[in-house]
Amino acid sequence: MITRKSKIEDILRDFPEKTGIFVQMGIPCLVCGEPFWGTVEELCERYNVDIDLLLKKLNNNDKGV
Repeated sequence: MITRKSKIEDILRDFPEKTGIFVQMGIPCLVCGEPFWGTVEELCERYNVDIDLLLKKLNNNDKGV
């Protein structure tokens, strides 16, 4: 299960199909190669993203596309 404290690099490494969800939620350039460090919570704060909605989408079995 992906949580607020999950590390972005772990999610992208373990679930590359979830990249589209981040982009869909307005988090730019994950596919451009810009490295993202830190947790889901930190990323949501940085980009003003609804963390509960993001976690719901990330933990759903679809690809978010």
